[in-house]
Amino acid sequence: MHVIRLAIKNIRGSGFRSIAIFLAVMGVAGFLLGTTIIIEGARNSLRSGLERLGADILVVPEGAEVKIESALLMGKPVDAWMPRDNLQKIAQISGVAAISPQIYLKSMFDAPCCAVSEMFMVVYDPDTDFTISPWLEKNLGRPLVTGEVIGGTYVFASDGVDSIKLYGYQTRLVGTLQPTGTGIDQTLFMTLDTALDMSRSSVTTAMMPLNVNPDTISVIMVKTAEGVDPHRVAIQIRQETPGMVPIESPNLFGMFRDQMNGLLWGFFAITLVVWLVTMIIIGIVFSMAANERKREMAILRAIGATRFFIFRSLLTEAGLLAVGGAVLGIAVSAGTLYILKDMIAGSLKMPFLFPSIPAFIGLFSAGVALALGTVILSALIPALRLSRQELAVAMRE
Repeated sequence: MHVIRLAIKNIRGSGFRSIAIFLAVMGVAGFLLGTTIIIEGARNSLRSGLERLGADILVVPEGAEVKIESALLMGKPVDAWMPRDNLQKIAQISGVAAISPQIYLKSMFDAPCCAVSEMFMVVYDPDTDFTISPWLEKNLGRPLVTGEVIGGTYVFASDGVDSIKLYGYQTRLVGTLQPTGTGIDQTLFMTLDTALDMSRSSVTTAMMPLNVNPDTISVIMVKTAEGVDPHRVAIQIRQETPGMVPIESPNLFGMFRDQMNGLLWGFFAITLVVWLVTMIIIGIVFSMAANERKREMAILRAIGATRFFIFRSLLTEAGLLAVGGAVLGIAVSAGTLYILKDMIAGSLKMPFLFPSIPAFIGLFSAGVALALGTVILSALIPALRLSRQELAVAMRE
């Protein structure tokens, strides 16, 4: 009899034991993949957000550091202002290669053109910008003109048209940025000319006019010269520009990093305990099954089956249960996380970017391999015992 066919018959003939092992593997595989996706999703989101910002240093008003980070990370509204004259002070710092200001406007709530409750609006300077302009050059082939906007992945134009009405002002959505899992996904970007035009129009077209002061800015994006240490430049900015605080890109989202590290260690500890308990349970189930199947294995030996055949059939049985349980557990876990990803990000107060297809395939394969290895190790000793038992002794029991 073929070893796989025998393993399938044994699985069908031992319903309770097979279901117990299947559910145990399904649960632990789903849990392991779920925790891994959450942690990796947060890391991917953070990395994508920092790449999209494209700045080595962010200069913010003193006291607004946490608010700015919250705005960039989760798209929360922020009220942070400093004089536009600060641009000249930063430009004179040794080692600064490029600077570009951004203005954070009042967020819009429950906007029909945004898939989330808040839409964050950011004004950038197209003459100096190095954050949005590279994307525009690559995908649009030109800068934005007055009245045009681009948005994050959650910003869209409704009813199949490309226009968005903001404060009664009609804008044209000309592009959507790739998802990052951060507040950038619910951000609408526009030039200062568009913002000023919208502000003037809102006096007569909106219930609450939009106030835009061109003499104030919210943050200064800084790119350091090649070969210059950004940390040294940040120290100079702190020493020579009172009232402004530099945030180095690697140190951005520090509070979130601490939260993520805490979650990482918590998930790791829980995962290790769950994995060990699952191995013990599966090992106990296989040991109990080994005691019950001594006579069955002895009969197989008596009709010509070798010890290696019996050993292979038992491990094949364990492997089939492991692969089946792992595939179903991972599929259920991944599907649930994908559907509830926004709710998870909101409840954990952390950004979340679902892995790409290649990355997910890698995680899926690793999860199945880990489940297979776990079950095989748990079944190894009982399988060896059964395959090495003395035929005459087993037949008498």
